[in-house]
Amino acid sequence: MQMKMGYRAATPPLASALFGGSCCCRLPVCGIGQPVSWLPSNVLKLGFGVRRKERGSVGRKMKDFVCVNGEPRKFPYIQTLRTFPKDGLMDKVALVRFDSTILLGEGHDQKSILDSNALLTIQYLLVAGAKVILVSGWDSEVNSKLRDLEPVADYLSSVLRVNVVPQRHLTHSLFPNAEVFKETNVILLPNLNQLKDDRSNSETFSQRLSSGVDIFVNDSFSQCHKVLASTVGIASFCDASVAGFQFEESLKKLNKALESRKQPYIAIIGGANLPDKASALHHFTSVCDGLVFVGMMAFQIMHALKLPVPMSFLERGAFEEASKLVQIAQHRKIPILCPKDFWCINHDQPEELRAYPAESLSEGLSPVDLGPRSLEEISFLLNSCKKVVWIGPVRFKFPSPSSYGSTELAKVLVNLCEIGRDVTVVGSATNKAMKSRPNYSASYSVVEDASIFWQFLKGRKLPGVMALDRAYPFKIDWNLVYQKPSQPLAIDIGSGNGLFLLEMAKRQGELNFLGLEINETLVKRCLHHVHQHNMKNGYFIATNATSTFRSIVSTYPGEVVLISIQCPNPDFNGPDHRWRMLRRSLVEAIADLLACNGKVFLQSDVEIVALRMKELFLTYGKGKLELVSRSDANNSQGWLDGNPFGIRSDWERHVLDRGAPMYRLMLGKS
Repeated sequence: MQMKMGYRAATPPLASALFGGSCCCRLPVCGIGQPVSWLPSNVLKLGFGVRRKERGSVGRKMKDFVCVNGEPRKFPYIQTLRTFPKDGLMDKVALVRFDSTILLGEGHDQKSILDSNALLTIQYLLVAGAKVILVSGWDSEVNSKLRDLEPVADYLSSVLRVNVVPQRHLTHSLFPNAEVFKETNVILLPNLNQLKDDRSNSETFSQRLSSGVDIFVNDSFSQCHKVLASTVGIASFCDASVAGFQFEESLKKLNKALESRKQPYIAIIGGANLPDKASALHHFTSVCDGLVFVGMMAFQIMHALKLPVPMSFLERGAFEEASKLVQIAQHRKIPILCPKDFWCINHDQPEELRAYPAESLSEGLSPVDLGPRSLEEISFLLNSCKKVVWIGPVRFKFPSPSSYGSTELAKVLVNLCEIGRDVTVVGSATNKAMKSRPNYSASYSVVEDASIFWQFLKGRKLPGVMALDRAYPFKIDWNLVYQKPSQPLAIDIGSGNGLFLLEMAKRQGELNFLGLEINETLVKRCLHHVHQHNMKNGYFIATNATSTFRSIVSTYPGEVVLISIQCPNPDFNGPDHRWRMLRRSLVEAIADLLACNGKVFLQSDVEIVALRMKELFLTYGKGKLELVSRSDANNSQGWLDGNPFGIRSDWERHVLDRGAPMYRLMLGKS
């Protein structure tokens, strides 16, 4: 939401009340990797060189990815339960969307559940004094013994060691009545898998889920690629939407898997359906030092390399995409390894399993696993690398009677873990292969959800991540921002074009001014003006202040003496809709960070917007904010007749010129 602001020459400003200035947003520059030479001599025979040239030069041409310091684009910075003020959880109602595969999974032992971040999220909320509503979806595949609501509630009661009360009957609101919370602090809602409104992301159902909820905590990362009412829709109606500890940890693992600073970096890619995953494979080809194909996709690459492949092994539409990948690899001079031999079943002798060279494959042979030569070459290549990502199973068109290839590959990776190499496995099949090793080590990283990994690499935004509140990603060095960083600070939330703010900063040198604006283009214009006029007390930040206000302002070394919100865009979606700028979490942060005797100035040309702002501040200001009585407030609502600062924004001047009223309020912190 942006503010319609500007300025016109006006009467001299009042020295007692002002607002915010301007800030700079520094963007990291995409780096270029250093050339390396690391491959053993026998790999050079593949026909590819070893020197890395202009790392990321191909990737930069791909609009699906943005390099930051040589790294692929990461997930947006989101608000997490870890950073949410713990004292703000007391007596609040938190709805937790938990991952049933973790807390209810039949294959998990009790210790792994007790040690999980999923359980920690719920325990943390309870210790902080919150009331917790649990919601998820489960079926017989998750746990054949836990299907009905009551057994699930009993099971969660045992692991949480609190009384979890099931709420079976759905009313117009899913929010439990106060009587239920007198008996317990944890309530379990019905199985979402039985409610089609969740899958359709019904707005009505989302509102019902959010009724009475203060904080939404998404701790089900495995569902973040889907648009569900319980992960996306509900976030539109809650005052705060944050990631739980399990969600946060899963994001960290995924980001770690995508880092490519450790070199040489090899990607082992299994599975099939190359055309659908082409954009994701472009990422690997543009950042890795080598690719190893161990599944059906290997045949598509072999075909692009002009190696003989039976027609029945080829995927429709794969040749063009595979050829592009080979071109990029040749341009970057990195090796691509495809299997040299396969264990095959001969259709004429189905009981016999033999290893055949890749060039000897025919329609009468059914490849079922990697052959010994292939595994030997892969092992030789991996022994020289420092980072490995394995995604996709060692699986071909025909089912294998054994897991020889996966087991041997896992053996190599476990050995790499033991000598300190960075190993990440993606997907349940690869993780299962790693755990099957006798000398299994837990020193590797696991990303359980391969589908989410592929979706992100394709450049697609994950709805469950995008629905959460944003966090400000950078630490601000206020000594570089202002000449006198300890001066009192005035902040304008939604500073718009900044003209009003800049004029105020010129006239009031004894204050620092900070403008928070979501529109990056407007912020860049303001910063240009700041630097052009060498202003020492103005700064602008491009951010969504609704989510980031507390993390930005709490680090300021001086006092915050004034906060202004002028003419926010009206929200005509209803008074309870989340996508308005002013929300409870922001009001509470303002009440906490404003100095004693500090002021809050509110104004709008839409009366219902001004009334809503007034109501929110008086309701959620924690009893610290009250209307300031002024002689020019000549009505029951306390509206001010004139602008107390003497400088009008361009929108304010536009409204007054057409004879329309402005609705202004001043609140003070006692």
